[in-house]
Amino acid sequence: MATVFWDAKGVILLDILPQGQCINAARYCSTLDRLKEGIRRKRPGLLRRGVVLQQDNATPHSANLTQQWLQRYGWEILPHLAHSPDLSPSDFHLFGPLKRH
Repeated sequence: MATVFWDAKGVILLDILPQGQCINAARYCSTLDRLKEGIRRKRPGLLRRGVVLQQDNATPHSANLTQQWLQRYGWEILPHLAHSPDLSPSDFHLFGPLKRH
C-alpha cells in the first residue's frame, strides 16, 4: 500500500508500506514525521505558515496518538465526510494523471 502526500506543486512524500504490514497509529505518526521532514526540505516556509491535511476517519488517523501528534505540531485537519459523493482531491488531481502515465 502507498500513502501519498502532495500539494499543488507536486508530491511531497510517497510512503510505501512493506507487504504484510499494516498501518496503525504509531506507524502513521512515523509517516507524519517523515512528511514533516519532507515539507521542511521541499516546501521551505510551509511549516511556519501552517500545514493542512485532508484525511478520512480511519483508525490510524483518528487515534489518540495521532491526534496528539497533530496538536503538538499545530497541523489542521480539513474534514472530508465519509462516503461523500464529492471526489477526493487525490481521485481528481493525482490518480487521473497517474493513470495516463
